[in-house]
Amino acid sequence: MKVEKNSETKWQAKVSTVLKGVTADQIWAFYRDFFNFHKWFPGLASCYGVHGANGEPGCIRYCGGFSIKSEDGEDSVSWSKEKLTAVDPIQRSLTYEIVDCNIGFKSYESTVKITPSGRDAESGCRIDWSIKVDPVKGWVLEDLVKKFEAGLNRAARRMEEALTNPEE
Repeated sequence: MKVEKNSETKWQAKVSTVLKGVTADQIWAFYRDFFNFHKWFPGLASCYGVHGANGEPGCIRYCGGFSIKSEDGEDSVSWSKEKLTAVDPIQRSLTYEIVDCNIGFKSYESTVKITPSGRDAESGCRIDWSIKVDPVKGWVLEDLVKKFEAGLNRAARRMEEALTNPEE
């Protein structure tokens, strides 16, 4: 976990995880399926497209769940609309931004990059998830980063299990 506090009040952080026995291309396929990330990410009850073609820059997805508390109260569904702004299939990276939400995120942008972790494609991969966001009311950056780190690790394990134990 890398945390930077920018003097211009922008929070920046990066969380990472390494997967063994799966390739960067295999994991990239899960991320490219931008409208269906709820299958892998804990705390997302739903994720679906509301604009554009899945995985293409400019498309927008709706994500709903309970992972981050909404501004509307304890029992309401937290939601965000996220716009895919850049995709680089060669570098296996994508960038998206929140365009609307009820979780207090302002000026939020994330980049996910998936790279091989060893000398060959079969020796595993690394997922790096970078975030930039204006400070979020009611949060401390380090706690927000811990939540992202836990979510990334659980999503990565789900993807890894789906690829190594496809019949379960």
